[in-house]
Amino acid sequence: MATTTSTPIRIDLPIAGMTCASCASRIERGLGKIDGVATAAVNYAVERATVEYDPTLTGPDDFVARIEALGYSVPEPVDDATEADDPEQRALTRRVVVSAVLTVPLVAISMVDSWHFRHWTWVAAALATPVVLWGAWPFHRAAWRNALHATATMDTLVSLGSGAAWLWSMVALVFLDADAEAMHGMAGMNSGSTAHVYFETAGVIITLILIGRWFEVRSRRRAGDALRGLLALGATHARLESGEEIPIASVEVGDRFVVRPGERIATDGTVREGNSAVDVSMLTGEPVPVEVEPGSEVFGATVNQSGRLVVEATRVGADSALARITRLVEAAQGSKAPVQRLADRVAGVFVPIVLLIALGTLAAWLLTGHSANDAFTAAVAVLIIACPCALGLATPTALMVGTGRAAQLGILLRGGEVLEAARGIDAVVLDKTGTITEGRMTLVGVHTDPTLGPDDTDRLLGDVRIAEDASEHPIARAIAAGLPQRAAHLDAFENHAGRGVVATVDTRAVVVGREQLVGTVPATLQPALDDAAAAGHTAVLAGRDGTTALAVFVVADTLKASSADAIAALHELGLHVVMATGDRAEAARSIAHTVGIDEVRAGVLPEGKVDVVAELQAAGRRVAVVGDGVNDAPALARADLGIAMGTGTDIAMEAADVTLVAGDLRAAVDSIALARRTLVTIKGNLFWAFAYNVAAIPLAATGRLDPMIAAGAMAFSSVFVVSNSLRLRRFRGFRGQG
Repeated sequence: MATTTSTPIRIDLPIAGMTCASCASRIERGLGKIDGVATAAVNYAVERATVEYDPTLTGPDDFVARIEALGYSVPEPVDDATEADDPEQRALTRRVVVSAVLTVPLVAISMVDSWHFRHWTWVAAALATPVVLWGAWPFHRAAWRNALHATATMDTLVSLGSGAAWLWSMVALVFLDADAEAMHGMAGMNSGSTAHVYFETAGVIITLILIGRWFEVRSRRRAGDALRGLLALGATHARLESGEEIPIASVEVGDRFVVRPGERIATDGTVREGNSAVDVSMLTGEPVPVEVEPGSEVFGATVNQSGRLVVEATRVGADSALARITRLVEAAQGSKAPVQRLADRVAGVFVPIVLLIALGTLAAWLLTGHSANDAFTAAVAVLIIACPCALGLATPTALMVGTGRAAQLGILLRGGEVLEAARGIDAVVLDKTGTITEGRMTLVGVHTDPTLGPDDTDRLLGDVRIAEDASEHPIARAIAAGLPQRAAHLDAFENHAGRGVVATVDTRAVVVGREQLVGTVPATLQPALDDAAAAGHTAVLAGRDGTTALAVFVVADTLKASSADAIAALHELGLHVVMATGDRAEAARSIAHTVGIDEVRAGVLPEGKVDVVAELQAAGRRVAVVGDGVNDAPALARADLGIAMGTGTDIAMEAADVTLVAGDLRAAVDSIALARRTLVTIKGNLFWAFAYNVAAIPLAATGRLDPMIAAGAMAFSSVFVVSNSLRLRRFRGFRGQG
């Protein structure tokens, strides 16, 4: 690649005309030679080139010119067509249908002796010629284009194989009296000629490969369904408060729009009026609706299920959550896993090697005294069986399906390299707050002095709620939210920083806070304080006159409902689980004991979390880190695999390899499991693609593989690889079990 002089920028270009992985490799090399290009990657499966370049040295016009000079084109972007409207699919369908209609009778009259009527060979020539010249025209055109650039691809093999079979047959028919040979064969006589025709071989080769290509295109389209589904989720219009409907592209930040029950939310925003349940499964993969109220954040393309909402737009267009997710999925599907590099290198040199093998096969058969027919048949079989379609599809199709399925589950993979990173993960470091726990304080216990009567207890709890509701402290807010509302009037309020509050409610004094403000803790409440301290929870006292505490309120950051199941699933994957948190040791150990975490590192600062990761890596472990906060970003960046909770900060998500849209830790387990499954699928695809060629080429070269069978096997191998990749669409994950 050329050296750049400034920070590269990135562009994605659609490419038309590629027919195999060798085409992608050739375009990639061509783009990489342009001065100013930092990196160039061409993905055959998604038919796109991704180029990072220095804009002071080069630009898109240069890339388009180079692509067209290589014999391909850059089409204008259009809206996604349905399968029925796809021009590539329509054109290919016509070629498949016409070729099949002509090839079926061609094979019948050629292979069934009883159907060998007078001059049947000329009829066979008439049936085969449209198939070879028109049906196979895309292969011939691509082969000629490649020859002009002194390169060879899979199209070269198909064009040479089918063209040689047809041309030899025409020569034999016109100049070597093959028709007379066929007539003598009908009479049970031998004319002494060795001229045979292979029209049926040429026709079957083209038809089977076209059928395989048709299934391949259709399957590739299915592999990208997840991304197209994401793009189709967004609303097309928004209804403003005034009643006016405007296109979604016209919505601006600050606009207030109405969302009625059953409608999709137009764009990201904040609820200003109304209460409802919103289906966020598009983002999180979770089927349980989320309750929203004024002040709640909502996201575009999610579905309002019940009440009427008025939403103020906060992010529009390319800044919306759906747009960001779509960009991440596109980038991941267009990227290359490191495991693909070997396949790319092999595909780039494979075709020239096959051509040499075919020529060597032809020469060897002729030099060993075999007939020209036998030598020709073996050489054609080598050309056909070696087409590296399956090799080129092995990685990108699995990557497309895997990343698409991940997006459906609320898991965003940054790129194909994430798959390699997930392969050897054997330890996971978890942040506590916001990852294992909810990340907010909740009232988990209320203990009152038994000497208080029922009425006094109710009045005290009501007064504490009103006093705490006047405070902005997170712990006070948690206590207020956890106590029942009571009609009373706040007469006076005084905040004592670091100690608590003193208030007057309906002329009654109430004190809430630490012991030095509230008063002595009686023996009846001391066990509640001790239990809270042992569990690492926060205890707040309440009283009336500042001399004696009458109640203890226990506040804690509660566990997420799914955390214990997630930790069990991580163990099921064979991972060593470590919790690294800045919280107190008592609280950390209590949480770890409850959910079954193997190792606890408490009281660690952000750099301390990096040290934990480095220590595990030094011990030979490959480490994944799951976190959600700014303090987790350094550890996420240092880890072999960084996983950010989507409910956390943007900084954490920028530092991570994987972003979980949901705040469910089980999604982290699913991300590792799906990455492993996808990598296993890629390796399986590569194995069968390599094994197929390695085993089949010697069979073809030694005359044990008929060219027609070779064409069918080659087409089947591509369909098998894509179909195997599509099995990833059925991945359910741990959240889908039970």
